[in-house]
Amino acid sequence: MSGILYLVPTPIGNLSDMTFRAIDTLKESDLILAEDTRNSGILLKHYEISTPMRSYHAHNEHKVTEEIIQQLKEGRNFSLITDAGSPGISDPGYLLAKACVENDIEVIALPGATAFVPALTVSGLISNEFTFVGFLPVKKGRQTKLNELKEEKRTLILYESPHKITRTLKDLAESFGPDRKASLSREITKKFEETLRGTLEELHKISEEQNLKGEMVLVVERFNP
Repeated sequence: MSGILYLVPTPIGNLSDMTFRAIDTLKESDLILAEDTRNSGILLKHYEISTPMRSYHAHNEHKVTEEIIQQLKEGRNFSLITDAGSPGISDPGYLLAKACVENDIEVIALPGATAFVPALTVSGLISNEFTFVGFLPVKKGRQTKLNELKEEKRTLILYESPHKITRTLKDLAESFGPDRKASLSREITKKFEETLRGTLEELHKISEEQNLKGEMVLVVERFNP
């Protein structure tokens, strides 16, 4: 009988956001597949989890997935965790989950921490229909993607790093129009958590003037002709 792959969310900043079920699942697994074993080691030590770990990240997932599938077929239970948040959401997870489905191996995703849900719900923008964009292309295809999104009739959610947020806000303001409303959340669940709201032009000016830090979630008003 095949084993089970568990997709286990981990805190995106505040260690207290770890669920009891997540801790139990990691303790009971035969192996933990971790995006960064050094980073995850801190979390596991905090919760006294002694399960062995193995690296599983964007640079080796194509190479090791077949081997992991074989071990799951032999009845071992694995948990997959990333540096923060839910596996598969702009982090490794999709490829392995897809391979499990194709091989009739059960995949169970635990509910838990993810950045875009709290950012959306505090944005003040329509939240019943939204499109999760993730990270915009850095170079090739960036303008094409912006043109595709500018008339999207659902609220948009984007991820961005602190050193690229100013450029992204500028590009969005130029493509969508400077008066499009938006909300920028950073350092979610951490001590200096902050949400800035305004137009794309206003947020761009703030970003230019301030050295904003932390991973960013940008929520942009839908196109409303």
